Amino acid sequence: MNGNEVIKKLQAAGWTLARINGSHHVMVKGGLAVPVPVHGHRDLGKGLVASIQRDTGVKFK
Repeated sequence: MNGNEVIKKLQAAGWTLARINGSHHVMVKGGLAVPVPVHGHRDLGKGLVASIQRDTGVKFK
């Protein structure tokens, strides 16, 4: 799962894109900000995906 796919899932769950700082897209919802790295079509590590899922409460699979 790459960064763009993660961002699409988060946006479907109500998260919005606050800003882009380099290759990191910062998604926000209710005062919580979560950075999502986007490096082209490279897949994110499974630990990073698990961390984003824990922080946001959104299941990707």
